Amino acid sequence: MRKRMFAGLISFLLVSSLLFFSSLSLAVSRQEEEANKLPISWENWRTAKAQAEKYAQEGDYTRALQYYLEYIRQAEGLGRMDIVAWGKNNAAYMIIKQHKQDSTTDLVPAKKLLEEGLAISEATEDCKLKLQSNLEYVKMFIRD
Repeated sequence: MRKRMFAGLISFLLVSSLLFFSSLSLAVSRQEEEANKLPISWENWRTAKAQAEKYAQEGDYTRALQYYLEYIRQAEGLGRMDIVAWGKNNAAYMIIKQHKQDSTTDLVPAKKLLEEGLAISEATEDCKLKLQSNLEYVKMFIRD
């Protein structure tokens, strides 16, 4: 009986420790993520754009997507919603390119980005045409 109680106590302590340290690790990760965010600036927007285009050209669509998301964040911070719309289109297009390589790629995030881009009133007509075209492609594979 005592052995069972002792084993139970040890198990409880192990699980509690694991939960504590995993939550602590998660909190540290969130702090690091916040610290790694670049300040809003045209220079950081240009850098994100250049890196996104570089990785897209190299076929590294996952990395390109990450930089397009930073491009969007920078453009939002700069108050340039016309550029945000293009960024959402380009980010969605990286997901579409991934889907063309691997049909198991989830297109729901692309759909969300495209719909958000179309909702931006400052988007240019050319941008709206691209957003709509990409959304039509995505809708062929997603059932609402």
